[in-house]
Amino acid sequence: MRIITLLTDFGTKDGFAPTMKGVIWSINPDLQIADITHEVSPQNVLEGAIALWRAAPFYPAGTVHIAVVDPGVGTSRRPMAARIGTHYFVGPDNGLFTPFIEDARKAGQKCTFVALDNPRYWLANVSHTFHGRDIFAPAGAHLASGVRMEDMGTVFTDPVLIPMPKTEKTAKGFRAHISVVDAFGNLTTDLPAADLNGRPVKVSIKGQTIDSLSPSYGHKQAGSLVALIDSEGFLEVAVVNGSGAKTLGAKVGDVVEVEFTD
Repeated sequence: MRIITLLTDFGTKDGFAPTMKGVIWSINPDLQIADITHEVSPQNVLEGAIALWRAAPFYPAGTVHIAVVDPGVGTSRRPMAARIGTHYFVGPDNGLFTPFIEDARKAGQKCTFVALDNPRYWLANVSHTFHGRDIFAPAGAHLASGVRMEDMGTVFTDPVLIPMPKTEKTAKGFRAHISVVDAFGNLTTDLPAADLNGRPVKVSIKGQTIDSLSPSYGHKQAGSLVALIDSEGFLEVAVVNGSGAKTLGAKVGDVVEVEFTD
């Protein structure tokens, strides 16, 4: 059974995300739908791209990921589908899929992109403000039901890419950046643990310095500022049983200095 995931900035107060599910199930009631999140900050394409990039690899081959963070809805921006590796992606061509495209190109994997310009795979009436319902949900449902992606529109080769946060090397270590602030206020950076090579470091953020990495949150007392490696293998700064974001006044894009101490 094919799986569809949904990621949007719609929130859960209104019925936008459930409406998309209704469209999908009306086309194929046997499809499974998983919600990655509907709490991406409104119009924040970068945040949506990172959230999708962190979650999608854990789904099986053939999964169709529908992502809608679409401040350009109703304009000339392309609706698109992509086949990247063994996964499919459906959404606006506005950079949402940048991390997957960059990773695939670095690995020499083939990427195929299709502009969803065949109205056969849209709803009959397409609004100017809800392409998640009218284009992306039906296109994703048809794709997950076995329609060839290339039959859904015109192949193209120039998807929109957005700048992704990237760690910079310094004389003493790295200058990282906060890339994710989760619901707990934990601050994930763009520095992979692999770049540290197991060496001891101190971490500085917002005038505060953490002298070493902790194995987990529970190795420090409540209220302590800690640095550790998160479940995805990236450096994280957190407050035990608290919010690092609130305690430090930190946000996505803020600098985190990492210095080797050996």
